[in-house]
Amino acid sequence: MKFVKLMVITFVIVVISSLILIKSEVAQSWIPSDLRLLCLPAMTTGGQPTKDCCNTLIGQKESLCGYITNPLYYLFFTSPAARKVLEVCNIPYPTC
Repeated sequence: MKFVKLMVITFVIVVISSLILIKSEVAQSWIPSDLRLLCLPAMTTGGQPTKDCCNTLIGQKESLCGYITNPLYYLFFTSPAARKVLEVCNIPYPTC
């Protein structure tokens, strides 16, 4: 009986761990890697965005609402630094 309980607990832990890993991989793929790499410094520190960052944001304009409404990235895209980056890049802050 103890062996069966141990096996069930182990199974549940493995399933939950797998779901968490899958969720984090999907979440990371939600924002294109070039946007993360090019704009992360400016959006987190409030620094001057690069021209490549602005060009990438302009190309992702339609996706910004998806990023803003995603709970995993909400703080990243709604921070004062992120708003400053959008302003510098001449991209109006979207109303979703």
